[in-house]
Parts: sequence; C-alpha cells; structure tokens
Amino acid sequence: MVPRLLLVLGMLISSVLLQVDANIDYGSALTKSLLYFEAQRSGKLPTSQRVTWRGNSASKDGSDADIDLTGGYYDAGDNVKFGFPMAFTVSLLSWSVVEYGGKLSDKSELQNALDAIKWGTDYLINAHPAPNKLYVEVGDGNSDHQCWQRPEDMTTPRNSYEIDESKPGSDVAAETAAALAAASLAFAKSDSNYASTLLTHSKQLFDFTRNHRGLYQNSVPVAGSFYSSSGDDDEIAWAAAWLYTATGDFTYKNFITSGNNGGARSEFSWDDKFVGAQTLISKMILEGKLSDNGMWAQHKSNLGQFICNVLQKGYGNTQKSPGGLLWFHSWNNLQYVTSSMLVLSIHADHLAAKGTTLQCPSSNVSPQEIISFVKSQVDYILGQNPKKMSYMVGFGSSYPLQVHHRGASIVSIRKDSSNVTCHGGYDGWFSKNAPNPNVIDGAIVGGPDANDQYSDIRSNYQQAEPATVNTAPFVGVLARFA
Repeated sequence: MVPRLLLVLGMLISSVLLQVDANIDYGSALTKSLLYFEAQRSGKLPTSQRVTWRGNSASKDGSDADIDLTGGYYDAGDNVKFGFPMAFTVSLLSWSVVEYGGKLSDKSELQNALDAIKWGTDYLINAHPAPNKLYVEVGDGNSDHQCWQRPEDMTTPRNSYEIDESKPGSDVAAETAAALAAASLAFAKSDSNYASTLLTHSKQLFDFTRNHRGLYQNSVPVAGSFYSSSGDDDEIAWAAAWLYTATGDFTYKNFITSGNNGGARSEFSWDDKFVGAQTLISKMILEGKLSDNGMWAQHKSNLGQFICNVLQKGYGNTQKSPGGLLWFHSWNNLQYVTSSMLVLSIHADHLAAKGTTLQCPSSNVSPQEIISFVKSQVDYILGQNPKKMSYMVGFGSSYPLQVHHRGASIVSIRKDSSNVTCHGGYDGWFSKNAPNPNVIDGAIVGGPDANDQYSDIRSNYQQAEPATVNTAPFVGVLARFA
C-alpha cells in the first residue's frame, strides 16, 4: 500500500506543479513585448518614452544626403538601421494589430502597438522622399561591429544608402510597400488620414518595385554582409497580397496570379515572406473573396503543407529539440519560431471562423489543435523548457542576464554621462562577466540550441542577441493568448 500511496502522492504533486507552471501571465509578456520596441528607438525620444534608461541618439541621421532620416529602429544589438528587417518588423506589428486589434484593446495595449508601428512608419515615409527613391540603410555594419558603444555615444559613420531607378532594390522596396499597406489597415479606424498617406507611399513603392527589378545588395553592397536577400518574388507576392487586401484593386490581384507562388516553404522570415502571402490569400479564399481552385488553391495548399510540417503532421516535418522547441537554424532560431506561431495562430482563427479544419497527410487538424501547439511553443519560450529559463528578457524569475546588446550592456547615460569610447565599451562592458546594468524588457534572444542548451554570455551572439524581428510577431501571438 505504501508504494501505491507514494505513487498517488507523486501524481498529485506533479499535477499541482503542472498547474503552477501553466499559470503564465501572457498579459504581462504582451506588455513587455511592446516595451522592447521603445528600447530599440533611434532619434529623439518622445515625452511618453517609458524605457527611461535610453536617451536621444543619431540626431543627425540623413544629414549627409540633406534629408531627415532620424527615427526608426536599430535592428538588433547594434546601432545600424537596416531598412529590410525594419520594414518586416513593421509588417508583423501591423499584421498583429489587423488580426488582434480588439484583443490588444482589451488589454489596453492597442495604442502602444500603434505607437510602435508609427515609430517605424514615420521613418519609412521620410526614407521615401520620391516615388522612385528609398533610403534603405543608415550606418555601416562593418564599422559598427568594431565598436561597443551606447547609441547615445556612437562615433561610427552614419552614412545614408539609397536605391533608385539606376540602383534598384525591388526586394526591399516591395517589403516596405507591404509594411506600409499593412500599417494603413492597422490605422484605418483610428487615423484615416495617416492610413491614406501610408497607402499612397505603398502604391508608389510597389510601382517602383515592378518597374525596376534587382536585388538591393547589388546596389547597396554594405547591406549584403548582414541582410542579404535571396530573391524578390516573395516580397512582391507579400506586397501585392497586402495591397489587394487594403484596396481591392484587381491590379494587385492579377500581379499575384502572374507571379511565383513559392511552393511549400520551410520557414517564414525576413528573407522569405511566401508563407505570409499564402496566409493572406488563404484568408480571402476562406471568406469567398477568391476561388478555391487553380493558382489560388495552390497558395492555400502550400500554406497547409508548411503548417502541417510545423505541427509534425506532414511529409517533411520541421525538426524539434528534445524539449519540444521547433528548430530551424542555429543562429537566432527563435525568430523563426515566433514568426511561424503568428502564422499558425492567424490561420487557425481563420479556419475556426469558417468552422473548418486543416487537412494534413496524417489527419485532419482542428483549429484548437493548432492553437494548442502554438501554446506549447509560447510556453517554452516563456519558461516551460528544460532550462526553466524564459527567453523573453525581464519575464519570469529566470531569463538571460548577459544579453548581446550594446545599450543594455552599458550603464545608462542617464546614470553616468561619461563618454563610452569605441574600444572602451569592449574593455569596460562587453568583456565584463556580470549581468547587464539595464534590463531590456520584452527582448527575445536567439534562444537555445538544438539540444535545449543555452549559454548566457554576452559574446554568444548567435544565442544571446535579440532582434526586432523576434519580438514583432510575438506581439500578435501574445495578444491572442492574453
């Protein structure tokens, strides 16, 4: 009897522990996810700034080209403004508002989400001073990576790089068009004039895209080492799908049908947006706005194959770690997890709205089963994993302390205004084996390796560096669960 009693007690204790672990405050995580974008702001900070350890920075951006390119976001742990991932960040934040604006409002976070979008779109509008010109980078990654300085102190070059008719960049132009079209829908209810301005810029950029094809790193080689594009077909499909959603103009619909459908993809990322376009198209099919045959049906089928593989119910399932985390790449894996979870959440809700299921090779999958899988990934990121560590900084009792981020790793300029030099930052702060002096709330780091292991050390940039593309899709996912 004693062994059986111990077994029952053990089961009861395990049950209680599971209930405690399952009590994740998604609302708090949502709040922190939006705070993160305030920590990434470049330019003159507003009076409403809540992340008080940051100060004004890069106040002369664009002066070399006689244009105001202040504002926008630093992309990750460095001090460069890369237009390609910044536009994708804005696209994902906007999509989160378009799909989950009501839930964001319920949690009093809608305005913060719109503010996060607008900090990016204001910059993108300024970066597009003429129909066929777009500034796509400010700063230089190579020189920036030689220094470890707060953005408030940086002494590295702030060169401005643009594309135009003679130096095309249809990939980044199309991604920016997608971002502005999505943002126009996000602002449609609260600020129709701003939404109209965004849509005008989006249309001009799409025209620029289709009339001047070419990969942007060929025109701006300095971007190639950091965010090199593998093609522009995905961005064009993504932009056309957003513009058709925003306008109903058959020009964009026809452009999708004449383009590349991408086939079944293995990821959704800053360099591969086909899955996003397929999700938008699938929604229109489910709503009866597009026919479920021919090219349109192929887009929907491609999306289904991607989701089935992520769910481990397809023919080419995505790898998972022993602890259950999806595994895409060794460098910054969590960005691919969070973007995939936004797609799964959105498509599951679209299926649920029409009372239908997803047909996978092994079985039909209900919307709730998809959402349960999404929850497993969200919970892993927020602490239910073999390391018992939250990979969202500032959330939970255990999270990364030595985040690979210049601003967070150096004492706030508001506490110590002493200038931090280019190499002095490496000597005094980067190499310091101690927690960062500033907690960059809401940042999602690159995450654990394929065996659920994580090394919390600042030099471990593949795992310890956060990026805006990591957290942006998580905003919508967390709003869905909060």
